[in-house]
Amino acid sequence: MASAAIDVKRQAYALIDRMATSQVSAVVSLLETMLDPVSRSIANAPIEDEEISEEETRAVAASKEWLKTNKGISNEEVLAEFGLSAEDFERMKRTPLEPLAQGR
Repeated sequence: MASAAIDVKRQAYALIDRMATSQVSAVVSLLETMLDPVSRSIANAPIEDEEISEEETRAVAASKEWLKTNKGISNEEVLAEFGLSAEDFERMKRTPLEPLAQGR
């Protein structure tokens, strides 16, 4: 089995060697996406097919109406309400949260 995997990799290397730089760039992007678990999950996620309820439709309409006469609330303002900065938020995206202990 290991030999078959090596043969496939050699074939991939040989094909990449024959490609133009722009084609290799596209392949690299594809490989990065395939190896990134979040991108892979998004790519494999089912299409949203849940119907929008009347309540949701009214809520969206109400929010659009509210924005006609009020200033929107920035992400920074929302974060500040929780004592966070934009830098804190960016760091949280990159750093996995600790798993919750059992019973918490």
